[in-house]
Parts: sequence; structure tokens; C-alpha cells
Amino acid sequence: MPPADPPIPANVAEPSHEPTPSGRWGDRLRAEFLAAAQDLDEVGEPGELSFHPDRTWHGYTYIPVSAMTSIDYQLYGYVRFVAGTDGRDQSDFTAYADFTEETAERNPDWTLDLCDEVVGSWHGVEDEVASMTLVWGRALVSGGAVATAELGEQTVDQCTLSDDRFTLLAPDDFAGALLEVRLYTQAGEEIARESLYDDSNDEDDE
Repeated sequence: MPPADPPIPANVAEPSHEPTPSGRWGDRLRAEFLAAAQDLDEVGEPGELSFHPDRTWHGYTYIPVSAMTSIDYQLYGYVRFVAGTDGRDQSDFTAYADFTEETAERNPDWTLDLCDEVVGSWHGVEDEVASMTLVWGRALVSGGAVATAELGEQTVDQCTLSDDRFTLLAPDDFAGALLEVRLYTQAGEEIARESLYDDSNDEDDE
């Protein structure tokens, strides 16, 4: 293949390594996320938390979280930490939380329920900078197997669904292109797509 022009960072994050958090590990992550969410006013009591597949980049592991509240807002965010190695425990925990009233239940035309947050940057040639963006969500149509992140004509990340949930970590707003998420069946048929910039699905671009 010819050289990329310009070079674009693709598949930079490690794939998911861990099963859905449970037991004491799940309790630790819940505590970290709910602590980050406690200062959000008038959103109601959080319901059951849903964990999305983990992704690791630049030495940090991200586990996105979402939950509905008692007054039908959606809490969303992630817990970030340094993964344990050589028998050492995880460390340097931080968490991010926000909320939205734009939920899938209020938007029956959605095919993907997406959240996103910029977690870093990538500096390319001629001072071009990509916004490295964590994207997590769930499929709202049946039959999905793999979610991909598309920047222009290039696939820059992908994730196998787990309980209809996925997590991507990909460059956005780079080389004149904006990030789009697509959903494919096991056979490779595209069955859904959403831009991060669709007005109907911009819950954390506030």
C-alpha cells in the first residue's frame, strides 16, 4: 500500500482484556464512579450501573460506565486507573461523570446510544492535532457483533460487542474528517451508523 498522507493513528488502544467487572472489583469501580457523580445536582438516585468493555492507552485503562437515574436522566462517564502488573494492584484511580436528559428511551429513532469524551491528543505532521476520543455505547438494533470507529475512509478502531455494549478509543477531528461509529453483523454487514456530531445524539457535547 502507498504511504498514508497524512499518517493517522489507528488501533492505538489495547483491546479489552477483562470480563465485565463483578464482586469486589465491581464494587470498587462503582464507588469511584459514584464519588465522581455525587456533586451532580438534581439528577436523582442512580440505578444499576452498566460497565462497558475496558480499553488501555498511554498506560491507563478506561472502563466506561452508564446508569439511569430515578428521574430518568442518564449518568455516564468512566473510571481510569493504572493497570496492575507483576502482581501489583491497580493504582492512580480517577473518575469522570456527567449526565444527560437525551436518552435512548426519549429518542426511539436512535440505532446507537453513544457517549464520548476527549482523553488526550496526538500530534501529527505540520502541527496537526487529533483529539483522542473515548467513545462508548450500546447497540439499539439487534444482530450487531462489532462496532468500528471511522475517520473519513479509514477504520481507526474496532470493538467486539459485549452484552450489546462497546468501547472505542480513536482520533477525531483530524485530516479534515470527523469521527463516526458504525455497527456491523458477524458477516460484515453494516446495520447502523452514527456521527458524534449528529444533533440527535450529542449528549456529551454540551
